[in-house]
Amino acid sequence: MDWASRIEIDPERLGGKPVVRGTRLSVALVVSMVADGWDERRIVAEYPSLTVEDVRACLRYAAAMLEDERRFPLPAG
Repeated sequence: MDWASRIEIDPERLGGKPVVRGTRLSVALVVSMVADGWDERRIVAEYPSLTVEDVRACLRYAAAMLEDERRFPLPAG
């Protein structure tokens, strides 16, 4: 599954944060819930506008952003 079909970034929605398409639920919120121990079933039960595929897309999006992250060391001061 391609996360891009489920995640959108719109400057008019939540200040441009990535959200699940068609909702105001941010990727950060969903990833935080998973980090706090929520499983997919609980997230979907609490947020019926989401699907299991949406939750997985959020995790894939987060992984893709970390994969592309670049770090540059600062010179010792």
